[in-house]
Amino acid sequence: MLNVILQLTMTAGADTVKNAVVNTPITPGLTPPPPEPLTLLELLWKGGPVMIPIGILFVMALYFFIERLIVVSRASKSPSNFIPSLKDFISGGNMDAAKALCMSTSSPASKMILKGIGKLGKPIKEIEQSMENSGKLELFRLERNLGVLGIIGRIAPMLGFIGTIVGVINIFYKIALANTVEIDVISEGLYQKMITSAGGLTVGIFAFACHYIIQSMVDRKAQAMEAESMEFLDIIQSPGR
Repeated sequence: MLNVILQLTMTAGADTVKNAVVNTPITPGLTPPPPEPLTLLELLWKGGPVMIPIGILFVMALYFFIERLIVVSRASKSPSNFIPSLKDFISGGNMDAAKALCMSTSSPASKMILKGIGKLGKPIKEIEQSMENSGKLELFRLERNLGVLGIIGRIAPMLGFIGTIVGVINIFYKIALANTVEIDVISEGLYQKMITSAGGLTVGIFAFACHYIIQSMVDRKAQAMEAESMEFLDIIQSPGR
């Protein structure tokens, strides 16, 4: 009989607690606010100290890309009437006007042809060699600092990999200190690991893309210089010049 009474009492108490929990109004003010989204700067800052050299490499890649883009774009602009005017001057024997035209035309091809004009009267092989050497020098000037973009494209992913290793070390170090595995303990290391990897790869891909764009422009300019060089050689070897 006593057991039955105790069982009824416990059941009634449980029902009372359940009803109290269900019927208790939820206070809106006690709801935790949603976390604010991270800004891009805050997200990058969580990558740790390794993000500083990665950021410096990104600024360098951007600077050299813009600088080379301006230089190569200016060098690629050559007047359409340059070769016809040059042909008229050379055919008429007006070498001073031909030299003045080359000096007033700011392009690698005009400098190369100016070198050839200075060698007129000498064997054609010597003229070709002089123009070829001048052309190589002009192309070297266009490709200046281009190797820096290639170096950045290789170094940046390596720095990201170093940041990944540092992040993993940080995770295990904090686990050892806390003697427990919780998301709060490993979150900082995970941020550093993933952000540095993504940052390094992004900068590396950007640098390689910039290197490819500038190199393609230089290659096109080299082909144009070769074509203008052949036209000049045809002019000086034509019977009616």
